[in-house]
Amino acid sequence: MASLDHVSAPPPSLSELTRPALEGLLSELLAEVSSLKRIVAEQREEIARLKGLKGRPTIKASGMDQGTNPEKPIPSEKRRVRGKVSPRVNIEEAVIRLAVPSGSRFKGYEPFLVQDLVISVRAIRYMRERWITPDERIVLSPLPDGITGHFGPELRRFVLMQYHQGQTTLPRLLSLLRSIGVSISKRQLQRLLTDKQDAFIDEAQAILRAGLQTASFVSVDDTGARHAGKNGFCTQIGNDWFTWFGTRSSKSRLNFLDLLRAGHADYVLNDAAFAYLRERGLSHALIARLRKAGETHFVDLHAWQAHLARLGIVAPAKEGLAVTQDPVQVATEGAQWGSVHAHGFLRGAVLLSDDAGQFAVGRHALCWVHAERLVHKLDTFTDQQRAAQQHVRGLIWNFYADLKTYRIAPNARRRFALRARFDRIFRRKTGFATLDRLLARLWANKTELLTVLERAEIPLHTNGSENNIRCYVTRRKVSGGTRSEAGRDSRDAFLGLAKTCAKLGIPLWDYLGSRLKVAGCAVIDALDQYVRQQIRYA
Repeated sequence: MASLDHVSAPPPSLSELTRPALEGLLSELLAEVSSLKRIVAEQREEIARLKGLKGRPTIKASGMDQGTNPEKPIPSEKRRVRGKVSPRVNIEEAVIRLAVPSGSRFKGYEPFLVQDLVISVRAIRYMRERWITPDERIVLSPLPDGITGHFGPELRRFVLMQYHQGQTTLPRLLSLLRSIGVSISKRQLQRLLTDKQDAFIDEAQAILRAGLQTASFVSVDDTGARHAGKNGFCTQIGNDWFTWFGTRSSKSRLNFLDLLRAGHADYVLNDAAFAYLRERGLSHALIARLRKAGETHFVDLHAWQAHLARLGIVAPAKEGLAVTQDPVQVATEGAQWGSVHAHGFLRGAVLLSDDAGQFAVGRHALCWVHAERLVHKLDTFTDQQRAAQQHVRGLIWNFYADLKTYRIAPNARRRFALRARFDRIFRRKTGFATLDRLLARLWANKTELLTVLERAEIPLHTNGSENNIRCYVTRRKVSGGTRSEAGRDSRDAFLGLAKTCAKLGIPLWDYLGSRLKVAGCAVIDALDQYVRQQIRYA
């Protein structure tokens, strides 16, 4: 029979308890019931997800960011007029003749602009000349630019645009193409989406490197992803000028640091790496052993692990439930962070996140909206608890509004006042024990929450990352997971490229036309060059 030692002993006779004791017991029981309800709701949601059913509705955000914006002046009443139509194509002119009575006088033309769309299918059979040279070599005349297979660049551009920006499904896209006269199979369409996309994937990687090298801040977030029949995670990295997505099987700090290396696979022991090891609490003896070994650069994971084995740095044996720091993991994280710095990434840049543990590396800042959300979602059971919660929320909202004002015109006096005010808000005692513990937890993150006082250019929230990653969530809901690595990498690359083009003001249609060498399309330079220019002059 299972042991029941973990079950709390029943209370004494309730009639013998005093009123304060009864109130305390009731508050404890209500908190425990709330915790159990939350666990049951999470389990029901997971069961519904596994069964393919609709999950519970999400709780709306508190609205602190929008609620602290200054009120916009009410515009004077004016008649709304239609904006000027400016097509992005050459305007053709057609004169409409009119039969008029004899003796009428011509008074010019009245223009009427009509925009239309022409969708048609072209099938061209190229008759390539075939010659045999005097030295018996067979020579074929080359195909026109942009022709790399049996489907032309315009069709490839349309397919990529509809799938990645239009968020349509493969079966619907296949049906659309067939309905307008394209002879194509499902496998051929799948290959158009995933095969031979290395150039786009490389450009997305170059955008990430440009952003990490030049940005003063990057914002990060992640969401669930499904790949090869297994649950994984998609991480978003970006700011106002670029967006990049990477899907992996883990959301650990090792995985995140690997993503920050932007495709590099080396491990480096430098000053940044040793600073990371000291910050993570690796023993001085192991740090000294790594320093004394002398080697600083390792080309890949195999070389790095061999180095650790030679130094006798091994993972601790897992005995019972004892939690012991893994020196191999910490040392590997440090060598990855050293590689990030060695390649010039995130030097002096602030990394803004929602307080997920894997993102806490380097100069780290926290999102105020997520911090306030913890207070907003706190369970309350009495009028006193609700009053304390609303009072604290009001203080945080007012403080957040003043932080917004400070970002516009930062100064030393205001910085000092805001730091002191932060202490008064988050070190107060409200009498609501759960709220007091939460405030103490937020006060412990003071440095990360007030990074904006030293770096006024960084945002106060991660709303940008959440908006960016929404397109991946939509794609996941529409099409489910990916199966091949080529499909996974193509999805990540094109979603990131579409978002980056939107931020840079470049139409994705024009970008795809330039890369696929569509005749007559404007030439667009590598996107990482635009990212560097925008960040430099921001």
